[in-house]
Amino acid sequence: MEDYTTIEGQAEAEIIEKKSRFICALAHVETEEEAQAFVQSVREKHKQARHNVYAWILRDGNRERCSDDGEPQKTAGLPTLEVLRGAGVTDIVAVTTRYFGGTLLGTGGLVRAYTQTAQAALAEANVVLISSCVDIHIAMPYAYYDKIAYQVAQEETRVLDTAFAADVTMTVRMLEGSEGPLLEQIRQTLAGRGTVEVSDPLHAAF
Repeated sequence: MEDYTTIEGQAEAEIIEKKSRFICALAHVETEEEAQAFVQSVREKHKQARHNVYAWILRDGNRERCSDDGEPQKTAGLPTLEVLRGAGVTDIVAVTTRYFGGTLLGTGGLVRAYTQTAQAALAEANVVLISSCVDIHIAMPYAYYDKIAYQVAQEETRVLDTAFAADVTMTVRMLEGSEGPLLEQIRQTLAGRGTVEVSDPLHAAF
């Protein structure tokens, strides 16, 4: 499976354009059913809004979909979709709610407003690269923790968890194939006085 870029969780941003409120909500989704459910949840939240425009991109089947939801054709859903495409993200849905402020924006104004709102929401999102990784689980006596933590910090790692109980345990994520040198260092340092376990490869944020 190839690496890909998506977001973690959800994000939201709002802009005001000539008294119209534009609120873009983003969510990580992996199926069309999840995307549709998120769109519906935003519609329920903003029942009084005139428009709830949406766009989504899914890795599964390389599917894309967008809707202007009553706005002039290609002024809302497509600009939102273009922002997602331009950011290179997938497994994502965007829903932009518009509360009309009484002033017509024209087609150019609508395109700019929907584009800017989606861009603002992406700026608030936690964008992550999903790669083939391995998780390294280390259990060690307290006396070895400082040196192991230093060794971990010198490599391209993501520390997922550190727990202090009878022993210290750490869970460290690395890109698959890059873990060899660190594993050798840790095992030499511990010299059998702790345990090191490596997970099977998994696709995860790094």
